[in-house]
Amino acid sequence: MTSQTKESKSPKGTVQVKSSNERLQLVFRVCGKRYYLSTGFIDSVANRKVAMAKAQLIELDILSGNFDPTLAKYKPEALLAKVTPPITPVVEEVAPSLVDLWESYTEFRRPGLSPSTLAKDYKKVARCINVHLPVNTLDKAVVIRNWLNANRSPDASKRMLTQLSACCDWAVKSELIKENPFENMASDIKLPKGSREDNDINPFSIEERDRIIAGFQNSARYKYYAPFIEFLFITGCRPSEAVALQWKHISNDFRTIRFEQAVVVSESGLVCKKGLKTQKKRTFPINERLAALLKSIKPSGACSDTKVFPSREGTWIDTRNLNTRGWTAVIEELDGIEYKKLYQTRHTFITLALRNGMDVKDVAKLVGNSPEIIYRHYAGQSREIIVPNF
Repeated sequence: MTSQTKESKSPKGTVQVKSSNERLQLVFRVCGKRYYLSTGFIDSVANRKVAMAKAQLIELDILSGNFDPTLAKYKPEALLAKVTPPITPVVEEVAPSLVDLWESYTEFRRPGLSPSTLAKDYKKVARCINVHLPVNTLDKAVVIRNWLNANRSPDASKRMLTQLSACCDWAVKSELIKENPFENMASDIKLPKGSREDNDINPFSIEERDRIIAGFQNSARYKYYAPFIEFLFITGCRPSEAVALQWKHISNDFRTIRFEQAVVVSESGLVCKKGLKTQKKRTFPINERLAALLKSIKPSGACSDTKVFPSREGTWIDTRNLNTRGWTAVIEELDGIEYKKLYQTRHTFITLALRNGMDVKDVAKLVGNSPEIIYRHYAGQSREIIVPNF
């Protein structure tokens, strides 16, 4: 048993020795309930050794079934004969910190969360609590709110406070704390219109699209990814959906594609998960150009589970790495084309489809969005507004 830092996570059944308000504290979980026991000792080398000895005793009792849930057996009076702390120790149940609460909340929510949500959203909150916030105790909720407002965008600040409030609501229901200090804080933040990343629609023109595809085809280093880039442009699917395609999802007559899974970032790396961002699955009709592309890249002897677009190593393509390296490098070589993220391939397909007369509902069905989203974010940008002579 060793003391834990903020970033570490102890195995179940381990008693952690932590420093809270410059006093040593024992933190552990038994039968799903989390315990916090203050030793009353200041954080010194000698006192930490005694606290660690007490932690080992608790661990042994847990393993042997002799754990005392009242904690009376473990309160520090028996330690006073061995170590005299500089002040009289006070035995009390110490309120958990945000670090502890978020860790427990994450474990509670983990079974129902997708790998990408855990890796992106929940890990981001944990890092903010552990690394960035100036304080992480519940009695400093106002300080935390003010710091977020001063150091984060309104959208990021609102999302962070929403997450902290949800965590504390759960903690109240779990009888870990008495009240939620972050309640209603997020609702006080008003977001300016157009601030969300969903509105970042800046499509390429047809000429730019074709030049980018040709740029990959002519690139000595990134030619391998040319079919993948062309596929994104002519289907409008999300990159995560294209990466997850296997040949079982392409009909044998090359008439339809079945999107039903996506490759996402998890805590352990890239993983393939069933279902899509906004739906379980969707079918995409294959036109002549797309059929020719797929036929040209299908390897002989491909089985149903063979990836349609594997990485050079045969694993899932890491689109974040591709966006940073290959995508950026190819566009930089093309004069007159402004850099835009890889995801703009999707925006380009949707915008060009609308400009070429496709019905909004049909476009929404092809790309897995609702007609409302297409109307709100694309329809107004897909046509030129002409002011008549009055």
